[in-house]
Amino acid sequence: MEQRANIKFCVKLGKTFSETYELMQKVYGDDCLARSNVYNWLKRFKNGREDLNDDERPGRPEASNRAELVEKVREIIAVDGNFTVRMLAEELNSSTGTLYKIETGDLGKRKVCARFVPHQLNEYQKIAHVEHCKDIISTAENNPDFLDSIITRDETWCFKYDPETKRQSAEWKTKGEPKAKKLHFQKSRIKTMLITFYDSKGIEHKEFVAEG
Repeated sequence: MEQRANIKFCVKLGKTFSETYELMQKVYGDDCLARSNVYNWLKRFKNGREDLNDDERPGRPEASNRAELVEKVREIIAVDGNFTVRMLAEELNSSTGTLYKIETGDLGKRKVCARFVPHQLNEYQKIAHVEHCKDIISTAENNPDFLDSIITRDETWCFKYDPETKRQSAEWKTKGEPKAKKLHFQKSRIKTMLITFYDSKGIEHKEFVAEG
């Protein structure tokens, strides 16, 4: 009842489902209501419900037809795209097979993992990138030799390996003589960074970064 009251409070504050669920997880941790339950109560409160108690009628009504079910699925994943098929089945009182066909067939959806990026650009940086690119294109169109005058830089890690292989280190030994020892180098243990400067014709300069 306490969690339902807090969900209602978040609705009054105008919080989205994602914001509400994140706050609930921070406060209640492992005791937090399931994502589907949080969404269900948030939707009820958004529709004007005030009562925190369960409905007298047990269970959820199943969608009367497929078109209605498709629209309900579309509505739910528009609010939170992380809903699983199992969660949808629990929410809509339908089978996982039917909902999977709706997701992939009727709605043309597929589960896609988030892509890691080096950093997130803000709106100002995005606009600046576009303007810089336009300037470069304009300069290149007005000066045919412009791209040939650009020198850029890149770097890469170079790993050191023992040139002697295990087979090359083999020695003739009589029975009972101890085997020779060979140190096994890990790939990341010994490495150095190579920096290169190059233009349209090729590498202009390269050097290894000194240790430290």
